[in-house]
Formats: sequence, C-alpha cells, structure tokens
Amino acid sequence: ERIYFSRGSDAEIYDERKKLGALVFPQILQAINYDLKNTVFSYIPNTAEVSFFGMVHKAQDYLNNYAEEKILELGSDISKEKLRTLLSLRPRIEKVAIKDAKLRTFITDDSSRDELVKHVYDITYGSLKEKDSLVIIDDSIVRGTTLQKSILKMLDRLGPKKIVVVSSAPQIRYPDCYGIDMARLEEFIAFKAAMALHREQETYNDVINNIYQKCVASFDSQEETPPNHVKEIYAPFTDDVISKKIGQILKSEGIIAEVEVLFQKIEDLHKACPKNLGDWYFSGDYPTPGGHRVVNRAFMNFYEGKSVRAY
Repeated sequence: ERIYFSRGSDAEIYDERKKLGALVFPQILQAINYDLKNTVFSYIPNTAEVSFFGMVHKAQDYLNNYAEEKILELGSDISKEKLRTLLSLRPRIEKVAIKDAKLRTFITDDSSRDELVKHVYDITYGSLKEKDSLVIIDDSIVRGTTLQKSILKMLDRLGPKKIVVVSSAPQIRYPDCYGIDMARLEEFIAFKAAMALHREQETYNDVINNIYQKCVASFDSQEETPPNHVKEIYAPFTDDVISKKIGQILKSEGIIAEVEVLFQKIEDLHKACPKNLGDWYFSGDYPTPGGHRVVNRAFMNFYEGKSVRAY
C-alpha cells in the first residue's frame, strides 16, 4: 500500500519511499563493484521516482565521503585540478526510458498485458556510454511480466555491460487477502524462481506433494490457527539465491547484457516504514488466521491447476 498504491504526495509516504531507495543502496554498490564512474542510475516506472531520489542521494553521500577521505589523505599536496575533480563527483543519472502515462500494465487483464507492455515504453538513445552499467530502480516486482517481455530487451538496446534491476520492496512471495488483488501464487516471479530451484535440485515433486498434503490436512481438520505451509517452499534457499534465479528467469534469449536483480531486505523495509509493519506479502506472517487459510488455499489451487482466487 505505502510502497506503490498510496499517493506519493503524502509527506510521510514520500519520506518512506525515499528511505526505501536509500536503504537498498549498499546492495547496489556491491552489484556494480563500487564503480560509480561507469554506472548510470535511472528508474522505471514513474511511481519509482521517489525511491530513485533516495537512492541517488545515498550515492551522492557515498561520493562525498570518498572525496573527503581523498582530500584529507592528500592534505597540502593536493593540486587545484585534483581538488576540483574530487569536488565535482556526482552520480550519473539519466531518464533512460519514457513511459506513456496513459497506459498502465499492472491493472490490465492477463490476456492483454503481454501485448500492451511492448508499446508502453521508449528508450533515450545516447544516454549510456560503452561498458557502462545501468541501475534501474522499480518500486516493486510482482510478476516480472513487463521486465521480461519489454523493459530488459529495450534497455539492452542501449548497450550496457550490465543491467541491475532494483526493487525498493522485498520479494513478493505470498498472496494478499485484505484488499489488494494479488491472490494467485503462480503469478509471482519469486514463487516461479523457488519452483525452478526445486526442479534443479530434483526436490520439486517431493516438496509440492508434501506441502499440498499439509494444506489439505489443515483444511480438513479446520485448525483454528493453521500455519503457513507455503513458507516451506522458500525455506531451503537464501534471499540472494532466489534473487539470482529471478534474474536468470527474466533474462530472456537475445539479451546481451548481464542481468542482476536486487530486492529490499525485510528488516530495511521496517526501518523505512516503522509505523506500518504489515509485511505478509514478503514474510508470510499474516495478522489473522484467515490469512494463513488463504495462502494455503492459494497453494492448493496452484497444485490442482485452478486459476482462481483463494478467497
């Protein structure tokens, strides 16, 4: 709600979204090997603009600290030219993609979305130099449809050596049942990644059969407070392993650039939004027993091949 849907003009939400961008910056530094000189920062879609500001402000802080250390290190031996160079350090920011404001893909029905995403964005040629890395921040990554079908292919035409896609939200792993229509597990890119990892490890059949039996047993026994059995899907893997697999899934055939996907950490989400602690999309910790029933039902629907809501 506060990461994406709420109006960004609210002062508290504006501040929270900036913090989300700032808090994910340490991961970005590692992904670009601390090479800000050859990195361009941008954002997609427009709703990610505020978190982009937070990310860029943190990048500027990093460069300021670097310049300060170098100036102190050189002391009176520093030349005027070197001083000017250090004081002029700035993160490179560009508007690398332009979105048609009249078109929204998130709210489009599934059958139309794949076609629509091809026409939503256009790129700004000349915004990158050869061998640049490109960091793109998004407010959240739910399905990954727009990234896979359109955005990554489009950005690859700019010629970056690496595309780092940053989500200001953590991995969305579990459905909602309190008002936002994200109810089908199989649509989530994080769920697809976990399933792919289980297939690679040849644990897929055992895991889904075991979880399905537990979900059915919970429903049959009408447990008052059933556990979230779907957590077992993700339990064997670290967040980083799932993020890496998401990057592999999203990098479709023909993309030349290396692709890496980064997600906000749940603990940093709470630092950014300390007054609003509902994190069940990401953690699976629902505030009511009904939430656990919904997530278990969502898995049963997936297992049984039913493309319906879990509530």
